[in-house]
Amino acid sequence: MADGPLIVQSDKTILLEVDHPQATEARHAIAAFAELERAPEHMHSYRLTPLGLWNARAAGIDAEKVLDTLLTYSRFPVPHSLLIDVEETMARYGRLRLEKDPIHGLVMRTDDYYVLEEVVRAKKVEPLLGPRIDPLTVVVHSSQRGALKQLLLKIGWPAEDLAGYVDGTPHPIALLEEGWTLRPYQHLAVENFWAGGSGVVVLPCGAGKTLVGAAAMATSSTTTLILVTNTVSARQWKDELLKRTTLTEGEIGEYSGAVKEVRPVTIATYQVLTAKRGGLFPHLELLDANNWGLIIYDEVHLLPAPVFRMTADLQARRRLGLTATLVREDGREGEVFSLIGPKRYDAPWKDIESQGYIAPADCVEVRVDLPRDERMAYAMADDGDKYRLCATSETKTAVVEALVAQHAGEQLLVIGQYIDQLDEIAERLNAPVIKGDTKVKERQRLFDAFRRGEVSTLVVSKVANFSIDLPEASVAIQVSGSFGSRQEEAQRLGRLLRPKADGRSARFYTLVARDTLDADFAAKRQRFLAEQGYAYRILDAKDIGGASE
Repeated sequence: MADGPLIVQSDKTILLEVDHPQATEARHAIAAFAELERAPEHMHSYRLTPLGLWNARAAGIDAEKVLDTLLTYSRFPVPHSLLIDVEETMARYGRLRLEKDPIHGLVMRTDDYYVLEEVVRAKKVEPLLGPRIDPLTVVVHSSQRGALKQLLLKIGWPAEDLAGYVDGTPHPIALLEEGWTLRPYQHLAVENFWAGGSGVVVLPCGAGKTLVGAAAMATSSTTTLILVTNTVSARQWKDELLKRTTLTEGEIGEYSGAVKEVRPVTIATYQVLTAKRGGLFPHLELLDANNWGLIIYDEVHLLPAPVFRMTADLQARRRLGLTATLVREDGREGEVFSLIGPKRYDAPWKDIESQGYIAPADCVEVRVDLPRDERMAYAMADDGDKYRLCATSETKTAVVEALVAQHAGEQLLVIGQYIDQLDEIAERLNAPVIKGDTKVKERQRLFDAFRRGEVSTLVVSKVANFSIDLPEASVAIQVSGSFGSRQEEAQRLGRLLRPKADGRSARFYTLVARDTLDADFAAKRQRFLAEQGYAYRILDAKDIGGASE
């Protein structure tokens, strides 16, 4: 019997023994098709899901490769029923294909008459289809390409989209590779994306996702729409494109709450696209009217519902999603898969770290005790109020002060969810605070001052979770978060992962109230980073004097 690190079970769970010599190798191998569920110290639990297996299939990994991986690393015989189920699940992907027909336009084809017969009779699918051309082919209304892909995924027959893309309006874009070059993994990410047509590139924060976007734009050389999370991010994208490509100031437009410029390369915020007027989304319609050749979705895991709807209508354009983690707490990863495209490239965080492209990080959970009055208030509170009470405990503020003192001279962020808590901490530290109502100009001024080292400590709300480039930030103290959000945890650690000029490690502290919902949510938040190979040291607040040793 083999002595592998995996135990593969008939309920589609996979247990990984973390301390096994082959654990890292096995984790990388199964990450392409299995989803991490729990990550305690010694045994991590993964699950095989149809979406994970279809993602692997779309990336060119066939059932034989998946089964070979399970058989190679499994300690015990893999259940025969599971082997059959994996093979049959993966065989569903691509049984239906969307293709361009020279006479009929967009069609759906199959080699399996019975599958086509099943889906054309589905009540929600039928209105999206035109006439049947032959037993294996049916016309698809071209405007319904995205909606059809969504529905087919939901009924278990994900279509392979081979219908191609319109070229879009040509616009010359080239990379300026003076003083820098694309890293090998960035090259590979662009190649995989372009070969697949549309899809998602997953790279750690700080690993240069913007440069992957710029290289995709240069490959496309067409008008491009870039969708971002906020105005600060839009301006960072513009600065990077001016620095890294042949694009000039006049060729790049900003489309945000403050400015409405549509140019060959237009950078728009999700917020402005989802602004409603009279029950309509006027800006969605305006941007949809342009002949874009490429659409880039920054932080694609955050797509709001109206942008999903817009994207369903933009299937004739190449679409590139960029993110550090495809985790969505609302479970809508399937919509990202069907509407943006499958995962085309995914680099494990620790692999990029080992190559020296992101900083190593030490993750520390500092546990605090609620004082008696807060403990009583928590015990008596309604369920809806419990998390806020424990997350904003006064005890945390004193720990923040101690940690800031320990890391004097370093560039430090204090990050949290609750504005009143952040205001109090900022006042105690005599540090500036950036939150939702901070004007864009003031945000930029403070971020620039932080980058130059003129401000060493910044207190920030969740507005700084995404797309904010702070290269020299080396310490973050997280005092509260969005409940059990795994992607937020990853993004917050990501603020620290730019390589430091002196090569030092980053330090990521999370303050957690013991015996409360705060501790439960902290465990959930850490799951994604645990999958990437990060371990959390646990310290007691009373022993915080040793936290920086």
